[in-house]
Amino acid sequence: MLPISFEFYPPKTDEQREQLDRSVRKLKTYAPQFMSVTFGAGGSTLSHTPETVQHLRGDHGVMGVPHLTCVGGSREEIRHLLKLYRALGCERIVALRGDLPSGMARSGDLRYASELVALIRQEHGDYFHIEVAAYPETHPQAEHAQADLRHFKIKADAGANSAITQYFYNTDAYFRFVDDVRALGVDIPIIPGIMPIANFSQLRRFSDACGAEIPRWVVQRMKAFGDDAGAIREFAADVVAQLCQRLIAGGAPGLHFYTLNLAKPTQAILQRLE
Repeated sequence: MLPISFEFYPPKTDEQREQLDRSVRKLKTYAPQFMSVTFGAGGSTLSHTPETVQHLRGDHGVMGVPHLTCVGGSREEIRHLLKLYRALGCERIVALRGDLPSGMARSGDLRYASELVALIRQEHGDYFHIEVAAYPETHPQAEHAQADLRHFKIKADAGANSAITQYFYNTDAYFRFVDDVRALGVDIPIIPGIMPIANFSQLRRFSDACGAEIPRWVVQRMKAFGDDAGAIREFAADVVAQLCQRLIAGGAPGLHFYTLNLAKPTQAILQRLE
């Protein structure tokens, strides 16, 4: 069975905690390899992420994996979190550069994810399995596509074990990215990130910010459905399930679902894949 994993963001209110618990209960029935928990820009969810990881592990019996970003944080803060995650029994970490929150001028002691990976290896050897990010359609802040490929190789060479991609809806971009980094000598698994389409207007905002292209034909079909929520849900699940099928057929080593703390959109895709 192809490994799957799910990503959640840490809840901050009782209502959000209840939503997270409902989604985790539904999605853990698919036996995920792990469930990851995001880390706010500049460490703005400094305590929420460890709490959520511990909750997933202790109350739901699943492997909770923390995201750790370096932008905006000090080496000591990062060292503290690494020790905390190790004490919680975490053996896997998603290491990211992250983004500065609005209004924050200080970039922190580490500037790049490759420096964070190197620090983790320096401090903890091979204890942690380190996931890094990959951008099949090129990071929006990259100088150009070739520079982005080189940056990815630097992260891999620093000690990353595997990578999870930014979401995309063009399988050619993923397979070409894999071929390009293989040509550079990078052999770590590159797991496609999958974004179910739950709220199309929200997705368009996300995509504008992160540089993920939504195919024009998908946009036009969504517009044509108008206010028919049922038709939109069915079409969205079909589109993403077909994307997953092409990735699986092409040899993708796993699938990582960006759930946005919702279970139903991801379930609809997995039911089609079953």
